[in-house]
Amino acid sequence: MVKRSRDWNEGLAQDLQDPEFARDFIRAALDEGVSLQVALGKIVRAYGVKEYAEKIKMASPNVLRAINPKYNPTQQTLNRLLKPLGLQLTVGPA
Repeated sequence: MVKRSRDWNEGLAQDLQDPEFARDFIRAALDEGVSLQVALGKIVRAYGVKEYAEKIKMASPNVLRAINPKYNPTQQTLNRLLKPLGLQLTVGPA
């Protein structure tokens, strides 16, 4: 099994801080069956939990709870997490 280098992870974390890249990352993750919470978790951690929480005016523990797949965040909370990326939850044709 090939191990990912620290440089690769750092590069991805830098890329995820770009809102356009993060939007594409979320769309691709959802297309692949990855949960929204897991994809958002990667983006939030790339920004830094504290920094992202300040950006959306939410307490850090609440952000961590919202991106934890064990919890069920409300639509309002998810939209709050998605807003800095220029996204919101919607329903469209399948």
